Amino acid sequence: MDVTPSGGGLDERAPLPRVVGSTVSEDWLAAIAGLAIIALVLIGVIPDWLVP
Repeated sequence: MDVTPSGGGLDERAPLPRVVGSTVSEDWLAAIAGLAIIALVLIGVIPDWLVP
């Protein structure tokens, strides 16, 4: 994972406005989204056949 932005590459990938003093990276957001989907599947909100 390349932490140093090269030529504003991170800004091109992230159209969302930057939160001042934000420590939440896209990797954390992806991890949280993944865990949320897994939690919904375990709870039974999303059918098991819908998830690959």
